[in-house]
Amino acid sequence: MEFLTIIQVLDSTIRLATPLLLACLAGLYSERSGIFDIGLEGKMLMAAFFSAAAAAMTGSVWLGLLAGIVASMVLSGLHGLASITFRGNQLISGVAINFLASGMTVLIAQDWFQQGGRTPSLMGGARFTPITFPFADAVRDVPIFGPIYSELLSGHSILVYVAFLAVPATWFVLFRTRFGLRLRAVGENPAAVDTAGVSVVGLRFAAVAICGVLCGIAGAYLATALQAGFVKEMTAGRGFIALAALIFAKWRPWQAMGACLLFGLLQAVALRFQNIDLGGIVIPVQAMDALPYILTVVILAGFVGKAIPPRAGGSPYVKER
Repeated sequence: MEFLTIIQVLDSTIRLATPLLLACLAGLYSERSGIFDIGLEGKMLMAAFFSAAAAAMTGSVWLGLLAGIVASMVLSGLHGLASITFRGNQLISGVAINFLASGMTVLIAQDWFQQGGRTPSLMGGARFTPITFPFADAVRDVPIFGPIYSELLSGHSILVYVAFLAVPATWFVLFRTRFGLRLRAVGENPAAVDTAGVSVVGLRFAAVAICGVLCGIAGAYLATALQAGFVKEMTAGRGFIALAALIFAKWRPWQAMGACLLFGLLQAVALRFQNIDLGGIVIPVQAMDALPYILTVVILAGFVGKAIPPRAGGSPYVKER
């Protein structure tokens, strides 16, 4: 395989891993606080629709991004209300959010745009454009360094860089700040946090809000950067893949980035190589397309080692009187 081809595959890996990484970090904050969230898929989908719709109507991709974040945070608020305030079943709440988003996005899109549940194609200022690094064109032909700098590192939208910068930021927040210490403690022993005079409800709502923001950015990236508009079910299971990556990473940010890059690589290889010939054995494109989902099932089935979630995860906290 040529070096340039490898760079192009890795470039696609980064683009495809970005929404997974954002959703995975979103789930990381939520689950570290003890709130399991399988509604990542629904939040991303709702954010993708409203970001594309707002961008199409206003011509501003930044207003589209804002609309996507707000839509995702509304669903996060509903999940927090059901799971934290009313102490409902967190899994059922997440499933309800997924169903709600799946139906509402198509219904509203058809009512607003009459294009079969799609939004108009986004062009110009309604889409995020690639950012070209300084001297990227000048060093393009330099051996090894040129393709890495100009093809792999340069030329992505700003949300890609935001996603990867969010990894060290998440690590710092969770493991080097008082807020992060309290957030992790709430996921392990909320009673001890409550005894120390810290609001368990407040911390969990804060984590759910951060989750909503990151899912909103992920959905907006899908509709306004990776693609040029919203189409029905465009998240295509990415929320569930992000959950699998989170379990694979054992709820740690750096490992989460590695897991998401692995899933992104599988998708990039499937897109780049339609049929792979291994010594006379041809792997069809359908099998390559299914690889990320097969890996998701393998991870969720527990074949990658023991992954212990936060001890208080999934359990509503009842304050002692």
